[in-house]
Amino acid sequence: MTDDDLRMLRQDFWDDRYGSSPQIWSGNPNPHLVDRVARLAPGRAVDVGSGEGADALWLAERGWRVTAIDVSPVALRKGAERAAAVGAEVAERITWTRADVLEWGPDAGAFDLVSAQFMHLPPEPRAALFTRLAAGVAPGGTLLIVGHHPVDLAPEGYRHLHHMRFTAEEVAGLLDPEAWEVVLADAPARTVERPDGVVTMHDARLEARRRA
Repeated sequence: MTDDDLRMLRQDFWDDRYGSSPQIWSGNPNPHLVDRVARLAPGRAVDVGSGEGADALWLAERGWRVTAIDVSPVALRKGAERAAAVGAEVAERITWTRADVLEWGPDAGAFDLVSAQFMHLPPEPRAALFTRLAAGVAPGGTLLIVGHHPVDLAPEGYRHLHHMRFTAEEVAGLLDPEAWEVVLADAPARTVERPDGVVTMHDARLEARRRA
């Protein structure tokens, strides 16, 4: 990994970023999570790279018991504060856990839903992480991984990190077809308004179900 890669993965980088503003993300759950998970029965979920907790909170409000994983204690604190503001019934369903995804992985078969929304790593550690995440899905459970697709050019200032983008097919290739049913592997387009105008972006989406 390059020095830039390592800097982007360190706790101090994310602590500084999350500490730079009261809120750096929209506060809304990722739309692909909402789209794909709303139909599922609640169970045990892990939100990998939980940030300020919007996805974890959305899941907990719908009855999921959620383990929220992030490298930044600052982000986890902000997520826990937001959950507490919603109410004790929701807050008690979420466990906020500091972990380094370069090393961490869920226990085998521990979760009915494993979600990683826009978790970007260099190719080798990314493949290793996604393989560990797949192992954490219980029989009959769901793996949902979403990220920026490499067909789009990264914004100015981030183009040196383009190698962190991936396709759904790359993720599907990590899964044993005898153990998994690939439910969805695509890259839908969406429009995003930036200071320099409206641009079209594509999100890689991989949803797979572990065979029971």
